[in-house]
Amino acid sequence: MNIEIVYYRSPLGVLEIRSTGSAISDVLFVNSWKGAKINEDELSYVKPKSAIIRACIKQLDEYFAGKRTEFSIHTSQVGTDFQQTVWAELCRIPYGRTISYLELSKRIGNVKAIRAVGTANGHNSICIIVPCHRVIGSNGDLVGYGGDLWRKKWLLELEAKTANGVQTLF
Repeated sequence: MNIEIVYYRSPLGVLEIRSTGSAISDVLFVNSWKGAKINEDELSYVKPKSAIIRACIKQLDEYFAGKRTEFSIHTSQVGTDFQQTVWAELCRIPYGRTISYLELSKRIGNVKAIRAVGTANGHNSICIIVPCHRVIGSNGDLVGYGGDLWRKKWLLELEAKTANGVQTLF
């Protein structure tokens, strides 16, 4: 399998986008807690070869501009059946809304799996598109985001503003 890797400059820093050709397999912030550690000054930004990465970048541009609330890009990440269930449920969290890890565990039908839900959420490798940033602590605290908590806060604020009809970026 041939993997294409492209770097995308977002308002929150560089994202590494990976594709298998037919699906997006990774979207991660570089130099974040979870992302690859790369000297951003030495990155080469090349035009994507695959249509799927070009479509992904277009949709990310629209999202950051406050014009896209849902992604229609095909994604595929490797994970257990449980992880796949959690990731699918993440995609059902409406734009501009948040839920707790407890609520997420209830939605998948296993309230006792709250820790496993948190772990699965943390293993999501397609940030923003699979919106793990929309899951917060039961007390409303921002917790656990592989792209660093300041980005999670920024994404949630963007969504809250644009969901209310205000299309002003920070």
